[in-house]
Amino acid sequence: MRRAVPRVPDVLAIPFTRAPSCARSWLALCGKYRLEISVLTPTNPTKATTQAHPNIALIKYWGKRDTALFLPQTPSLSMTLSGLSAKTTVEFSTAFKADRVELDGQSVQGRELERFTMLLDRVRGLAGISERARIASRNDFPKAAGLASSAAGGAALTSATALAAGLDLSAHELSRLARQFSGSACRSIEGGFCEWQKGVRSDGEDSFAVQIAPSTHWPELRMVVTICSEAKKAMSSRLAMQHSVDTSPFFEGWVRQVDLDLELARSALLARDLDALGPIVETNACRMHAVAMGAHPPTIYLKPVTLEVIEAVHGFRRDGIQAWFTLDAGPNPVVLCLDTDAACVAQALSAVPGVLRTVTASPGEGATLLDEHLF
Repeated sequence: MRRAVPRVPDVLAIPFTRAPSCARSWLALCGKYRLEISVLTPTNPTKATTQAHPNIALIKYWGKRDTALFLPQTPSLSMTLSGLSAKTTVEFSTAFKADRVELDGQSVQGRELERFTMLLDRVRGLAGISERARIASRNDFPKAAGLASSAAGGAALTSATALAAGLDLSAHELSRLARQFSGSACRSIEGGFCEWQKGVRSDGEDSFAVQIAPSTHWPELRMVVTICSEAKKAMSSRLAMQHSVDTSPFFEGWVRQVDLDLELARSALLARDLDALGPIVETNACRMHAVAMGAHPPTIYLKPVTLEVIEAVHGFRRDGIQAWFTLDAGPNPVVLCLDTDAACVAQALSAVPGVLRTVTASPGEGATLLDEHLF
């Protein structure tokens, strides 16, 4: 991702919130270094726009060991998707009296606004600035329907906020920040295939996503996203996973199993072996939903059409097509297959009664800086 302040040899770049009395910005020579001092002013606001893509977990994240810092009980593994995206513009300015957030044209208020403000405050602290911010974000796919909209939105928000504040953060630093906004967002900072390390530290400094393979590692791999519902979930993933931790008798078994699932999935992924990867991915998704359905009262995300899609996937395999499903916390299955089968899989799933549409995605890129702003 392009950076707000280029990292080049022998240059030190330091942001200031108040201009020196002699000028709003100036360059000075100091020994062998060129010292660049930039200033945020009402007439020169700092703005950045980034785009990020959702990721679909191959090995699921379900359950936190720390709800405040979004630290997971288990590691997870995901593929970043092309074809679906969130775009976010962030601007800091002394002209703003308060933080303002718009999602798909709707103003964000109350507790949801507090989530954004907490991220903004973390970034302001890192950058040493105090300006308020304006944020606008747009998704081109349904929110809160089990399609990782919060992952794409959180990654775009984090990267745009850091750039707008003049920070030059590594992918791991951005991932840690994104994790504290939305856990799965940490896996959308980088593209391709990413593993979210659960970490062991209480402060969460060792819990972030790392790219284990770029998008070019397996360009033939496809995910056919089957949209069965665009309605907002009755219970958010955040609440549902904590409900599972608190009340599901299956949760401890889930935690014990995930490490083994991830090890097998990682090996199959790196070997580009779909026959080995598919069954692990499908079983892991079923186990996650079993944990949720075993909570008291049960959390059930599946719809009748979800089951029809799952049966269709089983039918593909009986017909000799390599296809396996996964399912995040929502009613919309995602089918893993190869590019040679993707068109027929998408066509067949589109014909299932109740399916609204399908989107076929290949491994996608990480968060990127855009030139065109949303405001």
